[in-house]
Amino acid sequence: MSQGLDTAPCGYLTYDEKGRILETNGRLRDWLETTSDELKGSHVTQIFSMAGRIVFETSIAPLLTLKGSVDGASLDLRATNGTKIPVLLSAECTGSGSERVTTLVLLQADARRHFERELATARAEAQAELSMKQREGELREQFIAILGHDLRNPLASISSAARMLSSEPLSDRGKEIIRLTQGSVQRMSLLISNVLDFTRNRLGAGIELDLSDGKELEREIRQVVEELRSAHPEREIQLEISKQESVRCDVWRVGQLLSNLLGNALTYGDRAQPIQVVCSTLNDGALELSVRNGGKPIPPSAMERLFDPFVRSTNHDDPRGLGLGLHIASEIAKTHGGSLDVSSNAERTVFTFRLPNR
Repeated sequence: MSQGLDTAPCGYLTYDEKGRILETNGRLRDWLETTSDELKGSHVTQIFSMAGRIVFETSIAPLLTLKGSVDGASLDLRATNGTKIPVLLSAECTGSGSERVTTLVLLQADARRHFERELATARAEAQAELSMKQREGELREQFIAILGHDLRNPLASISSAARMLSSEPLSDRGKEIIRLTQGSVQRMSLLISNVLDFTRNRLGAGIELDLSDGKELEREIRQVVEELRSAHPEREIQLEISKQESVRCDVWRVGQLLSNLLGNALTYGDRAQPIQVVCSTLNDGALELSVRNGGKPIPPSAMERLFDPFVRSTNHDDPRGLGLGLHIASEIAKTHGGSLDVSSNAERTVFTFRLPNR
């Protein structure tokens, strides 16, 4: 890297098609209080704060895929000591396939963010005059309304439009864009469900169940598997369902649990090995649903916190998501009066949901 670019007043970073950092300039490393060796090869999302990762993964990355460039996006970096650094981000992609390289240019935005924080503080102080009970009730209603309506309904429209377009004659590029859109819609829908459930749980409402006799459970399981097969055509997902007895459960919630476990397997499992989904009824009438994948075993140090919220594995070079999937799956299992267990070794990792037939 040239001396001029290394000392430029802006941060500079490039990464490859898998998100691995290739090159950074001295200015960015000074902001982050790190070295070139520590950054090189790590995933680009590691330089952002938690909120910054969400913005990057759900907004900036899809725009780069579709348009090839982004200009003036606002988000936070995270220094080694945990300090947040507000920046304005511009990005551009060059090349394609395995030769694709993305360049990020970052400008500090302290003055603008300081003004925004002052406004937020003033608003918070004004709202503090309201009673605590009233404020919590309003926040709960607003948050659930946003996730349940303002986000889900437009997402459903996007999904419907993508399905309609997929039936039209399209170029190879058009088909790829539709596939990427459907994958993003599915991931965003699951993210919304997980955040909504986590918030309800923390606010005291708990995981809501709509129990039925479970006759539609097999159809739900097949649908979840098929949706993820469509979103990840390069991966092999095997499904085995033995003879089923009706088990009283919330069919949609069990489908959500399976979707979270499958998403985890797709992210952390060995891409060269198939993922196995096995559903069976035990001798005592209980339901057993397991997801199995090959790949690196889960470190013993991570096992005890595996189902905690916002915990993500470092056993992978592409750490994406909020770390809520396994937590919500565990809560769904507990609310049903069942269990979610995991075993992991050098051969495979297995998550097993057991639901007693009450």
